[in-house]
Amino acid sequence: MLDTGDRWLAAWSLGYAAVGAASVLVPLYAIELGADAFVVAVVAATAAFAGIPGALAWGSLSTRTGRYRPFLLVSLGLSAVAFLALPLAGSLPAVVAANAALQFAVAAAAPVLALLVVSGHPDADWDRRIGVLNAWQGYGWLAGLLAGAAWTAVAGRYVAAVTAQRWFFYASAGACAAATVLAWRWLPGRPNVSAARFGRATGSIERLQRGAGQAARLAPFSGVRSFWALRRLHPRALAARLTPALSGYLAAATLFFTGFAVFFGPLPSYLASDLGLASGNVFALFVVSSAASALAYERVGAATAVRSPAALQTLALAARVLLFPAVAFASLFGALALPGLVALFVAVGLTWAVVAVTGTTIVARLAPPAVRGSALGAYTALGGLGTAIGSVVGGALATELGYVGAFAAAGALVLAGAAVAAATRRTTE
Repeated sequence: MLDTGDRWLAAWSLGYAAVGAASVLVPLYAIELGADAFVVAVVAATAAFAGIPGALAWGSLSTRTGRYRPFLLVSLGLSAVAFLALPLAGSLPAVVAANAALQFAVAAAAPVLALLVVSGHPDADWDRRIGVLNAWQGYGWLAGLLAGAAWTAVAGRYVAAVTAQRWFFYASAGACAAATVLAWRWLPGRPNVSAARFGRATGSIERLQRGAGQAARLAPFSGVRSFWALRRLHPRALAARLTPALSGYLAAATLFFTGFAVFFGPLPSYLASDLGLASGNVFALFVVSSAASALAYERVGAATAVRSPAALQTLALAARVLLFPAVAFASLFGALALPGLVALFVAVGLTWAVVAVTGTTIVARLAPPAVRGSALGAYTALGGLGTAIGSVVGGALATELGYVGAFAAAGALVLAGAAVAAATRRTTE
């Protein structure tokens, strides 16, 4: 049963569920308004870019003012406004702008969430509290995907797809508005933990950055993890102690995260426009992939304890080199296209669990203890940058070369990242 003092987490999770659904629904809505693969990828890229300024700017304001509760309330309220703007948007630039505003608003809460969840608890309990926050966020995200899949599948039978999507945006706005009211009632007062004090809690910060918990990695670069990662990033200190092994792995990670985004950026357009899948089926594929990841984290973590994380990650990356182009040939399956895609998306989800678990473990092991926090911050920052840039590149390639060319390029980038990581290990061992 949820502790009375944690009721605000339920309110935040309600709003975050709407954001999880929007991660798939906004690209599908843009497609209904005439977006091609490039525009759909731009939606993903602007979402990635918009979140970081929001987190950093509001983090500075909350630290200077010592006020935290209002920032979370404003984030939820602005999210409701952004959801209201989406169905009213009459042009694709307006959709891109509204989605960027949504991501800005959500990420702006990042500096507040961790402080609120550990407030009033002894330092020894902070790691567990970070796990509670991650779980509420992760499962809220997954619940949003499930709700979006169910709604679009059912409503799509009775009204046009774009109408069903607009109704869901209005429902999402209502959910965020309700979450704002509930958070106003349930949020605790000013936390007794400052950003500076929390920033010194190395173990808790690393747990937050690694996304500990089965559901926490469903949104790979969520605002709350990105903010604290960047806060701990000290480029000069890291550069002074950067080892060949660590620098090589960070370069490799940048390559394969960019490859991931080249695949995922135009993916909704491929599924909805090229394959002609209904919105409910597109949602279902993302749910399947996310669920596969969530269910695999614990086993991957156990495997990492007894086997080489680098070897496990290499296998996962090699699988993605083949999986990404394979998705482009799903149309050849005919009547078996959807079942075939389900199998492929399960595999994509499982490989993400391996990469997510092993990546931070590898960085933590390669980094000298004095700069481990900066190294993890750099890993997160480079992954987020690769995600934003890769999304645009994927959209451009899909427009110019087609989806086969784009997804093959995604596999090639992942292969290049795996090769750089392997070469780095050979030269530094």
